Amino acid sequence: MNDMFDLNLRHLRAIPLIGRRNSMSAAARATGLSQPALTQGLAKVERQLGARLFERRSDGMVATEEGAGLSERIDLAFAHLADAVRGAARGGRGFTRPDRLMTATQLRAFLALAQAGSFVEAARATGLSQPALHRAVRDLEQLGALPLVERRGRGVVLTREGRRLARGIRLARAEIDAGIAALSPDTSFGGRIVIGAMPLSRALLLPAAIAALIRAAPRATVDVVEGSWRELVEPLRDGVIDLMIGALREPPGPVGLEQQALFEDRLAVVARAGHPLVGDDVPDRAALARYPWIVGSAGTPLREHWRALFAGGPPPPAPIECGSVMTIRGILLDSDCLTLLSPDQIALEVEAGLLTPIGPPRGEMRRTIGLTTRAGWRPSLLQARFVDLVEEYVRTT
Repeated sequence: MNDMFDLNLRHLRAIPLIGRRNSMSAAARATGLSQPALTQGLAKVERQLGARLFERRSDGMVATEEGAGLSERIDLAFAHLADAVRGAARGGRGFTRPDRLMTATQLRAFLALAQAGSFVEAARATGLSQPALHRAVRDLEQLGALPLVERRGRGVVLTREGRRLARGIRLARAEIDAGIAALSPDTSFGGRIVIGAMPLSRALLLPAAIAALIRAAPRATVDVVEGSWRELVEPLRDGVIDLMIGALREPPGPVGLEQQALFEDRLAVVARAGHPLVGDDVPDRAALARYPWIVGSAGTPLREHWRALFAGGPPPPAPIECGSVMTIRGILLDSDCLTLLSPDQIALEVEAGLLTPIGPPRGEMRRTIGLTTRAGWRPSLLQARFVDLVEEYVRTT
């Protein structure tokens, strides 16, 4: 058991209410359930999770440590769902609180459709029939009185409201899944972490941290999504990835993100080992400007550092914009191009005699490497362990 969609959402919603009110009957009234139905529902949830969530005492229901921890996650999960549909029923056709009437089946079906982009592929992914998927999406639209999808050819695209709901479902699911994972008595915890990896982090830091995590948590699943900051920031906000690691931004970007600095990285001019500038200890700007450059895309820290390097004079030709370190390495090996990279990013190529820094790392060219997360993010045990290992690597290297 490790998925919100396997649980009854009405029973799940009642768990924090039972703890706050110390009463099964009061929680039942608040959720519109009968007390026998809620009693049976709670017993089923406890069986599914393999944990005792409450102690039945003469003075009422008291949450166990496991129940209190799960209750906090449940509150956060339903807050995400409520935010996703806030104001959806103002037109008068929907329900006052549509998030309270959504079912796990409906949310699972809609999220599958959002990820697959078509009813056919969503049906294959979930094992649900296409009519069941259509019905689930239609019911969600009726609850909120808003369109969630638009047909485009053989597929569908999400409306603005649909994208917002998909984000809310992902974030809610992440909270519940983290709460369930914390209930496991197994100290070699499992679970899944999705890491957004920007170019620098892939060189040494990220591989070392992941290797250490797998040793500490052999049952864990690690999914690495590579991309630039621009490519990763929306998946982070949407709950598709759990955290980003790489160069931080100033200012930090969209509202709702938090940044944690890890270390400062100095950049160097890099070229192939046989480049004409090899041997020039500190080439001046004029020498550097005689060769074509590979630069980062507009708005990236690398692009801004390149501009600063040639401030006060005309910049050299920069025929190539590229954010892929692997591609940049290949171009450098077969040309006289120059670029700015961290020495860590080319450590193996330097050791093999393929690439070389032109002069020492430049003290004025620094960028801060760190973690970017959603504001208020509460990591699961696995995610927290990964962050600890990243910080440990930085401290010891």
